[in-house]
Amino acid sequence: MCDKNYPEATVGGLIVRPDGKILLVRSHKWNNYLSVPGGHIEFGEKAEDAIKREVLEETGLDVEVVRLLMVQQAINPEGYYKKNVHYIFLDYLCKAKTTNVNLDNKELQDYLWVDPKDALNLNLEPYTRRLLEKYVNEYLTFH
Repeated sequence: MCDKNYPEATVGGLIVRPDGKILLVRSHKWNNYLSVPGGHIEFGEKAEDAIKREVLEETGLDVEVVRLLMVQQAINPEGYYKKNVHYIFLDYLCKAKTTNVNLDNKELQDYLWVDPKDALNLNLEPYTRRLLEKYVNEYLTFH
């Protein structure tokens, strides 16, 4: 049970490497669904700095933040290992400055680089699915 009585701000990174493939990761925290790297924003930390830090800690990748893609609310998300939680997800589009993934093996257990459209056919957790749908249908179509 969560001892907080307020939403927690978190960040997620949709990381794109130069060939257009995106990074998906597998975490035990999300019932082994595929998702994107991310985590909590620390007190006094800008969200853009938090996503760079979280990605580096979890994957070893150095990224450049391009823009905020989506804001989502997760209230008691299905498939998440904790119950009674409320997260505000700030999901950023990031360019990979490096592409050699080195997982922390604490938060994340596996990864793959995949074409964004092909990723929609994979076993994604629901918030990542919405993020990818937005990216594919809006961002890739108009940029």
